[in-house]
Amino acid sequence: MGFFDGLKIYAETGRGPIGRGVGNSMAYDEALACRLRSALVRLPDVTEKKMFGGLAFLLDGKMFVGIVKDELMVRVGPERFGEALGKPHVRPMDFTGRPMKGYVFVGADGCGSVTAVKPWVERGAEFAATLEKGARRPNKTMAWGRGRKKRT
Repeated sequence: MGFFDGLKIYAETGRGPIGRGVGNSMAYDEALACRLRSALVRLPDVTEKKMFGGLAFLLDGKMFVGIVKDELMVRVGPERFGEALGKPHVRPMDFTGRPMKGYVFVGADGCGSVTAVKPWVERGAEFAATLEKGARRPNKTMAWGRGRKKRT
């Protein structure tokens, strides 16, 4: 499924690449944002950023939890992905219909309290701590030599 197929799904269902509902609905659940902020209080170096029509939280610049509509997004990593999917109210994160391995959505019923959110914050923070600080994926266009030509 390509990007434009994802946009078509978004237009028809309200679920898609940017995770927003259709019409006048809010982009993300503010009450869940408050619960998430409460669970994040003790973590240093956490920043908040609006992304994907929702809200993302970054630890040392690495996204590890967020909110899309009324669901909690958690970056658990590929090693803990299967384990996370075995938990109640959890499904693979799929903005465009293709699941992203290592990321899960926790449904609204699974994150209704700070107590329910805290373990997910911990899982996401544990994985983010394993990532190299400042490491980024190489630009594929430039890596394959198809970048802009130098002016002569």
